[in-house]
Amino acid sequence: MKRLSLRGRLTLLYGGLFMVAGVLLLGVTYALFTANLGQRYQVIVKGTYLSPSPGPGRPAPPTNDVYVMNKEGAVLTGSDAERVLAEQREQVRQAAVKSMLTQGSIALVLVGGVAAGLGWLVAGRVLAPLHRVTDTARRIAASPAALHERIALRGPDDEVKNLADAFDTMVERLDHSFDGQRRFVANASHELRTPLTLGRALVEVAMHRRTATADVRELGESLLTINARHEQLIEGLLILADSEKQLTTVYPVNLSDVVTHVCGQLSSEAGTAGIELIRGPGDAPTRGDALLLERLVHNLVENGIRHNLAFGERWVRVISKTVGDQVQVVVTNTGPEIPPYEVESLFKPFYRLGAERLVGGKGAGLGLSIVRSVAEAHGGTVTAVPRAGGGLEITVVLPVDPG
Repeated sequence: MKRLSLRGRLTLLYGGLFMVAGVLLLGVTYALFTANLGQRYQVIVKGTYLSPSPGPGRPAPPTNDVYVMNKEGAVLTGSDAERVLAEQREQVRQAAVKSMLTQGSIALVLVGGVAAGLGWLVAGRVLAPLHRVTDTARRIAASPAALHERIALRGPDDEVKNLADAFDTMVERLDHSFDGQRRFVANASHELRTPLTLGRALVEVAMHRRTATADVRELGESLLTINARHEQLIEGLLILADSEKQLTTVYPVNLSDVVTHVCGQLSSEAGTAGIELIRGPGDAPTRGDALLLERLVHNLVENGIRHNLAFGERWVRVISKTVGDQVQVVVTNTGPEIPPYEVESLFKPFYRLGAERLVGGKGAGLGLSIVRSVAEAHGGTVTAVPRAGGGLEITVVLPVDPG
């Protein structure tokens, strides 16, 4: 059962307190009125104040006694006058009871409703800064690139502003920490590129010497394979660090063109592996960094080719399309069966399934983690579901470019 929101609970609290105070006020007013009405008063009416001048059939009232004239014009004195006054007091009391308890209750309910409505508006205004804190936290949780956002709440130095300022301080420290980590990875990767490039050049020179023996050439091939794997790992780390940065400039990019370009690049690799590459480049305009989006699609298609079946039905299908206010890239492939509980782990850096966890496995284990990082940097999402019969269906969703 869904709990009532804080705003709703505050509204009920305001309205309830108002109703309790109103009922107490109504009860106190009724008690005071009843006590005041129950006191005995001596009413003396003399002269012609209540009695007109004597006329035909109308006797003159006494001048020095308590009297009451009824509706018929008869003058009542003594106990009869007291009885009439008591009846009038009772009528006044009943009228007061009806007015205060019945009509007053109706008025209290109406005013209580108005008070609850005003309480709803006041609670919304009071909680508005908390909504800003919540929305900012959600955006940061959805995308690491949003760590640069701040609440920067203005207003009196109260508890809500202190909470917002504390949240801004925490996010700023996290931003500096992640930024330092990204710079370290990028700098370390750049520094490692030079010795790897130099090492590859030396191995190639040694292999192509005329005096090189078959053993040297075989060793050189193994070293070049290991070197290529290290270069691939460093390239992946650089792209991952770059994709986690804030996108400062974005341009219109049609994912249809990206799909066509990437499939053209990887068609030879797919053909060599005996895998059919099926492309469906539908119109999918978005905005972002073209190089990062190209890397996103490239990694998805390359992942589908490399992690496929060894024989039998083997294909990779790439589709781009527009759905409402979103664009999608869907990459489906045949491949080994993947347990549903393992799917989410595939997006973790350096994670591999089964035998691919070995050093000689395909890739560096960064392909899908780069895909997710690039998608989140562009305000999108990535989901994957196991395909019936084996393989994966991976869907990337990005905001559409309305222009």
